[in-house]
Amino acid sequence: MTINEKASVKTAKPQFSELLADTAVKQRFDKVREYFFLRESTYDMTNRCNIHCDGCYYYEGDKQFAVENGDPAAWRELMRQEKARGITYVVLAGAEPSLVPELLQVCYEEMPLGSIATNGFKKIPESVRYKLHISVWGNDETSERVRKAKNLLRRQIENYRNDPRAVFVYTFTRDNIDEVYEVAEKLAAENCLLTFNVFSSPVGYTGNLRHDADSLKKTRAAMIDLLNKYPQNVLFSVYNAVAHTSPLGLHELYSCSYPRCNKSQDIGLGRSFRQYRADLNWDRKVACCVPDTDCADCRHYAAASAVVTARLYRHVNDLDTFKSWLDFVDTYLAVWVMGYEKGTNLCDREINPPVVAAKS
Repeated sequence: MTINEKASVKTAKPQFSELLADTAVKQRFDKVREYFFLRESTYDMTNRCNIHCDGCYYYEGDKQFAVENGDPAAWRELMRQEKARGITYVVLAGAEPSLVPELLQVCYEEMPLGSIATNGFKKIPESVRYKLHISVWGNDETSERVRKAKNLLRRQIENYRNDPRAVFVYTFTRDNIDEVYEVAEKLAAENCLLTFNVFSSPVGYTGNLRHDADSLKKTRAAMIDLLNKYPQNVLFSVYNAVAHTSPLGLHELYSCSYPRCNKSQDIGLGRSFRQYRADLNWDRKVACCVPDTDCADCRHYAAASAVVTARLYRHVNDLDTFKSWLDFVDTYLAVWVMGYEKGTNLCDREINPPVVAAKS
């Protein structure tokens, strides 16, 4: 057999039962599969914000012009309708949802599983027992420059240290990669939990935060370095780092499941997902978890949580690839679900996202 002939020989794909023969893999799969019932939609709670960030997703497109509905009874009825059509998990965003705590309380009372994306400047009442994603875009000097907010990280920590709801989400831009070490050290010293996001440009964005090939490579290295340095505080895995920093965006790598990029309404997110604006209306043509993102540049942690998780069948070609997928799902659940504890990562190798063979 020649070298070229050897290269063309394909390794046999294992049976799923063979992958589960590994005890640790079987335990992790059984752990995560208990949450396969989660069905999400997202909701803009308000079109107001108390800070102004460069590159903000909310203030792009038409959603910012929706007439805000602040009626708790209307929100309660919406949540009941959402439950009736099978939604089990809500993502509350905005602009800034902490400005409408009474609406957050109503959503929680009707739909107890969910999360809130917040800038952390104003504390959300403890009676709202959702996961809280506190957005961090650098140290305090960078926050003042990019987000027009003084001492933001210090205030975020003061509001949410020792709060089991809180996960600090560090968004890597092209300009703040080195700062993550300073931020991670401060958060670890306060025993705060940290995960990572990658800035994904809004449609038409031309500013300095957009990544290039070099910054993506540096971002991946920093993610993995901090994962190893602060294993008790960083909710992440090597495969998370790979998925978020590959040269191709999430849509090209995995085929985005959200309606904006997915015409099918047969199963999954294409059937169930809606993105409600602050007036309680939604538009399928633009519905995705982070509307008005440039799809080709999307590496957003929220999008990947659903898109990569939905691609189980692509990750069963070999044991390490399946372990990497399990690490990703385990991370996603720890970030998004109250009471879910992340386990030790099963694979510490950089596994490339599986390529889907072209149809002949």
